[in-house]
Amino acid sequence: MTKFFPFFLLALFAMVSLSAAEPGRPNVILILADDLGYGDLSCYGQKHFHTPRIDSLAEQGVKFTQFYAGSTVCAPSRCALMTGFHTGHAAIRGNRWNAATRSDWPLPDESVTVAKVFKNAGYATGLFGKWGLGAPESPLKQGFDEFFGYSVQVDAHNYYPPFLYDGTEKIPMDGKTYSHDLIEDRALAFLRKNKDKPFFCYIPVTIPHAAMQVPEEYVAPWREKFASYEDIRAKYSSAAEVRNPVAAFPGMITRLDETVGKILDTLKELDIDENTIVFFTSDNGPHKEGGHDSTLFESYGPLRGFKRDLTEGGIRVPLLVRWPAVVKGPVVSDHVGAFWDFLPTVCELVGQPEPEGIDGVSFAPTLLGDAGEQKSHEYLYWEFYEQGGKVAARWRNFKGIRLNVGKAPDGPIAVYDLSNDLKEQTDIAESRPDLVEKFRQIFEKAHSPSDVFQFR
Repeated sequence: MTKFFPFFLLALFAMVSLSAAEPGRPNVILILADDLGYGDLSCYGQKHFHTPRIDSLAEQGVKFTQFYAGSTVCAPSRCALMTGFHTGHAAIRGNRWNAATRSDWPLPDESVTVAKVFKNAGYATGLFGKWGLGAPESPLKQGFDEFFGYSVQVDAHNYYPPFLYDGTEKIPMDGKTYSHDLIEDRALAFLRKNKDKPFFCYIPVTIPHAAMQVPEEYVAPWREKFASYEDIRAKYSSAAEVRNPVAAFPGMITRLDETVGKILDTLKELDIDENTIVFFTSDNGPHKEGGHDSTLFESYGPLRGFKRDLTEGGIRVPLLVRWPAVVKGPVVSDHVGAFWDFLPTVCELVGQPEPEGIDGVSFAPTLLGDAGEQKSHEYLYWEFYEQGGKVAARWRNFKGIRLNVGKAPDGPIAVYDLSNDLKEQTDIAESRPDLVEKFRQIFEKAHSPSDVFQFR
């Protein structure tokens, strides 16, 4: 880390981490963008548009440069985030439909989730956005007091849906209301309602996933710049007013940036800004759906790959953390972490016991500026069950990737040195058989069989 914090801040943290009944315990807001690439924020190098309110999280907090999503697609990434397991051990390892419940594959009811940890610590818990880990009743079973938004992933492909869920109640929509507006309203209402008690507010927005849809007022400023795309890709957008999905993309990010600004302004208005931790990240790398041109915007930043790839562009994501009472930014951290670290981090922050057997490592010491106490991963690991099956791991500064695992479970392993080959263009496997063997051992060690998710 480039900056360290005074010792008295560690003492402050100890005082605010004693028991759920004591005042001053940190509130936590987790904002999860959907398919936002590593290069889609101006604080991570985006040049085509700017994200000033999101950038302020970096300016006032910690910007992580080597943080990874749980997976390269939605459901397994969110499972890792909620439960602390990587995809070699997680209950949900891929996007899968459950025909019995007509929902995404559900988390087991007995799962220990981030929301349950907060609830056990006496926090109010709310979820506003896309769940994607089971039927509408699932969030309430997994520790959330409130749920509003999309239960099923496929429904979240449309920003003008025929319905949303309020808890388990299906709320009809008129097909003209932008869903993100309602999700934002409910999240802000939750903050206001719980301003006098500790809370965990999880906001998994759908921007910028799938269809490039946003009200015209956000598209208009970009139409001239991207005029050559006008109407060319209109077939990708179900909303009639979206004629230019390329121009709509910066409009959507502007709308998301506005939401982050409203959250920060509300925290100040309620006088709870200092002791509220705001996390901002994305569930995987950038997509190529709905007319979005990831290449034009260089959404992958200095990396290579997209959603559904296990190269860095598919899994390395932004992570910004702002906590004014403790973190005095700007701080840039090169700590190597992943989504499965969020649960043990939460446990440490709110004084709850860490579940046994999880894969995560708390990065609370990094937030507190105590680099000497920060534990490191032995390795990071991912499995992906589409496109023939893929596995990948990061060990130190090296990355190993095996493709076509379904047909060739012992197939070749490509090895890259991320310290000088961030785009993973030079496979050094032939010259480093020791690293090939190391990754072979990691792949074997990190995978546990699943009755549901199998390579084919």
